[in-house]
Order: sequence, then C-alpha cells, then structure tokens
Amino acid sequence: MSSPNIAEGEIDYTAPGTSVPCKTWYKVVGNLDTSPLVVLHGGPGGGHEYMTSLIDLYEKYNIPVILYDQIRCGRSTHFPDKMGDESFWTFELFVQELENLVTHFDLHQLGFYLIGQSWGGMLGSSYAFSRPQGLKKLVLAGAPASIPLYAEACRYLLSQLPKDVRDTLEECEKKGDYESPEYEKASAVFYGRHFCRLDPWPESILTALGHIKEDPAAYVTMQGPSEFTIVGNFKDWEGWKEAHKIEVPTLLINGKYDEMRDPVMEPWFRSIPKVRWVTLENSSHMTHYEERDRFMELCGEFLRSD
Repeated sequence: MSSPNIAEGEIDYTAPGTSVPCKTWYKVVGNLDTSPLVVLHGGPGGGHEYMTSLIDLYEKYNIPVILYDQIRCGRSTHFPDKMGDESFWTFELFVQELENLVTHFDLHQLGFYLIGQSWGGMLGSSYAFSRPQGLKKLVLAGAPASIPLYAEACRYLLSQLPKDVRDTLEECEKKGDYESPEYEKASAVFYGRHFCRLDPWPESILTALGHIKEDPAAYVTMQGPSEFTIVGNFKDWEGWKEAHKIEVPTLLINGKYDEMRDPVMEPWFRSIPKVRWVTLENSSHMTHYEERDRFMELCGEFLRSD
C-alpha cells in the first residue's frame, strides 16, 4: 500500500461549563470515503500517541483511522485551573466532544466504528448507550464494566506484590505521597506486571504518561492519584447496567495479566446483546502493543466481517 493520506486539524468545541473557546485536535489517516475507526484513548488525559499502533488497521485492512486528543490533553484545549472541579470533568463533557467530532466528519451518514481503550472504553460505551446513528461496531479494550469491580481487582493484584513493595505503597498512600521516588519505584512493580509487560516500554506509552503528569486535572479529578487509587468522581461508575442499550456488535479484549481482570470485563459480556470476548494470553493492559499482530488481526477481522 502506498503512503496513506494524513490530515491534521482542529475542531471548534463549545464545552459545557466554560465560556472559553475550545479546540479538539485530530489526525485522520486514510481517505474518508468509507467508514472510519474513531479511536478513544485512555486516561483520562493519555493523548492519542499511544494509540497510533491502530494505524496498522489502515495499512492491513484499509480502514481509515481518526485519532484525536480529548479535551485537556495533548494538542487540544487545556483547563489546568479546573483541577478538582467535579462539575466540569464529567462524562457529558467527553461524550459531547465525541459527538461534535462525529458530526464534524458527517459520520452519522457515512457510518463509523469505535474503539475505546481503558477510560476510552468507558467513554465509548457511554456514547454507544445513546444508540447513535451510523455506529456500526464497538471495540472495548481493557475497559472496565464497573469501577467498583476494578478497584476490587486492584486490591487483589496489590495483595500479590512482594511484601516490601506493598509496605511502601501502603505507607506512601497513608501520607498522601504519590510523587516520591520510593512510591514511583514501588508503583513500577505493579505497572510492569499489569499495565505493560514490555521492556522497555514503547516511547508512545511514555508520552501518554507524560501528558497525564504534565496536566493531571482530568485524571486526578475523575480517577485519582494513580491507576490503583480510585477516589475520583467516576469511582462508583457501573457502565454494565446500561450495556443492554448497546445494539451494535461489540468485541471485548483484555490481557491475562491485565489490571482489568476477567471479573471486571465479565459484566460487559453478560449484558451486551451481541458480543465476543477474547483474552490475550501474553498481555496486560497494553494489548495493542504487547500482542500487536494478534490484536490487529482480531480487530481487523471483526470490523471487516458482515
């Protein structure tokens, strides 16, 4: 295949809760003469870079790909002054931004696919609950069906760490210390087992974590100070309770060692009417890198099937 057509730009977005003019930055890979895949990154605030492996789906299956930076991260509008503002950092903010992007590219008429990874899957499922016109299929990769179940999974995984690591994490948590070298070193043990098992990590994943560290407003307000300390405003989210509203065929993917353990994914499988679930045996949370070829094969064949 020849080099793909790549277009970048910005979309005006009137965000609820602010009068500040907002922009959503996007990148389109391929020509929008056929249904594209809209990619929803995790975080909140991880940015599009760590999802660029999905461009493989254009190269191998000729599926155009739309990547974008959700509001407050990467090249889109930032709101560092909104740290802790739970009335601003809501699902509605991100769902409306996604709808604005879909409308901008006239995807309700053209048709489109959605893939959401981690938080992006929470966003994608929330958007799919409304049964938007043109949505053809949905992929939820490492996306929790329930945050209380995810918190329970994290507690279990933490209990399996070496005692000295557990002690350091517990001591730092009690002090509210989430930035010391000791905490970061202990956290890295968890991340190396259950977030990404590659060594070294791909640069794009480091970029995503860098975005969150540079402007943590959305992440800290909605999730909390770390992957396994969930005290933000989505801590009680139970998306599976509305999953029966998802009418389109849906593919679930997680990793055997994923922080999104099987019990965190299972309610999706039980509640979505048309669903398939695959667990990748050599992956944790970054399945689209850890078993990249298999991940792309699963997604490509699912999206291209009748």
